[in-house]
Amino acid sequence: MASTLAHEQQDRRAARPAPTPQDRALEERPQPPGAYATHDVTNQPPPLSPYDAAEDAALLEGLRREGAGWAEQAVRRLGALAGSAEAQEWAEQADRHEPELRTHDRYGHRIDEVDFHPSWHHLMRTAVAEGLAGAPWADGRPGAHVARTAGGLVWGHTDAGHGCPTSMTYAAVPALRAQPDLAAVYEPLLTSRVYEPGLRRPTDKPGLLAGMGMTEKQGGSDVRTNTTAAVPTAEPGVYTLRGHKWFTSAPMCDVFLVLAQAPGGLSCFLVPRVLPDGSRNAFRIQRLKDKLGNRSNASCEPEFDGTVAWLVGPEGRGVKTIIEMVNCTRLDCVTMSAALMRKTLVEAGHHTLHRRAFGARLADQPLMRNVLADLALESEAATTLTLRLAGAADRAVRGEGPGEVAFRRIATAVGKYWVTKRGPAFTAEALECLGGNGYVEESGMPRHYREAPLLSIWEGSGNVNALDVLRALGREPGAAEALFAELSLARGADARLDAAVTGLRNGLGEASSFGARRLVERMALTLQASLLVRHAPAAVADAFCATRLGGEGGHAFGTLPDSADVDTILGRALPGTV
Repeated sequence: MASTLAHEQQDRRAARPAPTPQDRALEERPQPPGAYATHDVTNQPPPLSPYDAAEDAALLEGLRREGAGWAEQAVRRLGALAGSAEAQEWAEQADRHEPELRTHDRYGHRIDEVDFHPSWHHLMRTAVAEGLAGAPWADGRPGAHVARTAGGLVWGHTDAGHGCPTSMTYAAVPALRAQPDLAAVYEPLLTSRVYEPGLRRPTDKPGLLAGMGMTEKQGGSDVRTNTTAAVPTAEPGVYTLRGHKWFTSAPMCDVFLVLAQAPGGLSCFLVPRVLPDGSRNAFRIQRLKDKLGNRSNASCEPEFDGTVAWLVGPEGRGVKTIIEMVNCTRLDCVTMSAALMRKTLVEAGHHTLHRRAFGARLADQPLMRNVLADLALESEAATTLTLRLAGAADRAVRGEGPGEVAFRRIATAVGKYWVTKRGPAFTAEALECLGGNGYVEESGMPRHYREAPLLSIWEGSGNVNALDVLRALGREPGAAEALFAELSLARGADARLDAAVTGLRNGLGEASSFGARRLVERMALTLQASLLVRHAPAAVADAFCATRLGGEGGHAFGTLPDSADVDTILGRALPGTV
């Protein structure tokens, strides 16, 4: 064998052409020191972390304005943790190491468990401990729900996936209150600040998480077409379910709110993973969804077959029972979109501050400053609206006036439609600020870009929310009055805003399902403009009104007019760029 290899090597050497004089010259020329060493890395930004995710003027001002100034220290502390190298690493690892389904144990017993990377548990433990799950419902302080939203805006700089179970846990509490006997048992556990993973009897755990199972493959958002059947048992209030849900997130939650067809119509049920006697409930996970984004969070298709469930609210009133849950999760969609905007804006600002091109820092190039300032306007408008919605929710659940209840009803649907719609385009533009560096996974920007579309789809896609706004206008006369009462608070401050409000009022009489998106877009822009006119610096409000209402901007980001005070806008949003 060795002889054969030697002959082959001799044959290959014999087959090589004789070196030319030019070849010899190249081989013999002197080489400079370090000629083959890796070159020094230049013109690349340093790591962003650690940074302070709470260093956001619009967020802190809104927190105080909406009645939760008492939480500022906690929000700042959480913002520092969110921007730490450790928390950013948790987010990356949780996304990279996706959940894994185990249907059976080694002996063949059905277990239907999902394993998560330790980083997921670090993120969840922090979120629950900081009150981002159900805790506000047990907090008697005015502004508790605003404080939670502000916490979500800063902790959203980490991983969006684990925001799903915390959001559903938050939203489950008011729905569960439709059944006081169940709420008495489960609400103290759902409002706990203790995170304990693993399935065991719910009442033996110090804290619980809740999920929801609404949609089925034949209907999606049209939940009234659900075919999962609920059969009453001999025990009052207890049913057994049989059916297949199409999209149920966070299957390792302890309890789920599920819609099913009872004899009296579509109804809401509480389904625990572990029954009171300690045995496993029938919750057969058929598969985990292979999703575009939100990959750290497990979404599954569970099958119910003799699954034990407890009725929540009256039979046939399932949609009405969960409507409060919908309002809560829609607010969280707005929150997470606003957090994603701010996170990617910070990433873009950091990169352009430390990257040079054509003889100057990117952040000093006029056109890049236009892009960054336009993104900053959009981010501030989203954050300001988010905190106003949170303030309305806080006051509504505390019974502080029917006007806030009506405003929350219509404005949350408006905000859910618009802010989540702006998210993908915003994230794409922020990614482009990094150029090719932003297109590689190591930058983190592709993860944010994949995340952005989900928030428009979750809890009703764009059409569902736009049509819901029309439904509120038609069935709840106080909704329109509440919206215009809010807009009137900025009357006379900006002629473009006044004209937009007048046009919006005149257009309500011609509202149709065909034009629902156009109407809701105008509502959202007018509402955001009115909030900025009242609360933001003049440079921010003027540029927003000029471009979003006055026709002075283009269709893409980075089309602010020459009159925009870019330095002031950037000095507020990204102080390092001025």
